[in-house]
Amino acid sequence: MATLTERIRLQAIPVAVVLAAFIVLWYVGAVALNAQGAIERVLDPQGPWTWRDLIAATLSMQRPVVPTPGQVLTELWSSIMDWPIDTPRNLLFHAKVTASTTLVGFAMGSVLGIVLATAIVHSRTLDRALLPWIVASQTVPVLALAPIVLVVLGSLGMEGLLPKAVIAMYLCFFPVTVAMVQGLRSPQAIESELMYTYAATRIQAFWLLRLPASLPFLFPALRVAIAAGLVGAIVAELPTGAQAGLGARLLTGSYYGNTVQIWAALVMASMLGLVLTAAVAVLERLVLSSRRRP
Repeated sequence: MATLTERIRLQAIPVAVVLAAFIVLWYVGAVALNAQGAIERVLDPQGPWTWRDLIAATLSMQRPVVPTPGQVLTELWSSIMDWPIDTPRNLLFHAKVTASTTLVGFAMGSVLGIVLATAIVHSRTLDRALLPWIVASQTVPVLALAPIVLVVLGSLGMEGLLPKAVIAMYLCFFPVTVAMVQGLRSPQAIESELMYTYAATRIQAFWLLRLPASLPFLFPALRVAIAAGLVGAIVAELPTGAQAGLGARLLTGSYYGNTVQIWAALVMASMLGLVLTAAVAVLERLVLSSRRRP
């Protein structure tokens, strides 16, 4: 039986190989896409220069088409360590703002999804009336929907975090609803008949049978939902011209043509997504392990 160290090593090797290949391809792509700009702005178009000079120029451009991993990491380190955490120049400040919006939208979307799934499972009328519209709601691009929602909520006096959280909720509730409908319907007929034999009410059958049976379906959906909510939060920050948040950071970099800043914000968004997803995975392990205890 493999020890814990051996299992970690066996899992880490494939991840390290894929990461190394990704970084190599990133550098190759940066050199290829930055070459023309380096020839025009850094090197003398008439020469003479060697391929080593060209590669060095493509990897050190101030405003490259595609920044290198080294440039992105330098920008991340500089923006985090060189500025106080409570200032807009610090990426952690923007990540905190986006994370707050994501978590509020995730909570709202999860509650809405669970409530809708419960209603659909317990009512054939709602099943036929709601489920098709829930599926159809996801065909509307969030980038087109976000400005409409923000304008409508703004006209009602809702400003700040809440309107952006509503956009995050819009992307969160769908996977939770679909997974919970499947999970709440997962108990077998013999289990439902046993609850009927014990004269259990619908509420008792829900808490004692349906809800516990739905947990293995719920948590994978929550991992998808919180990642989707992060996307919704960033998209919601774009049309508002927000001064804080990773979406605002992307806009600022786009306005000034600072591609290194844009990529650093994207990497921070990816890291935030990993942290949020990992937090849901830890919660899943705690909840499901507690259910298995005698």
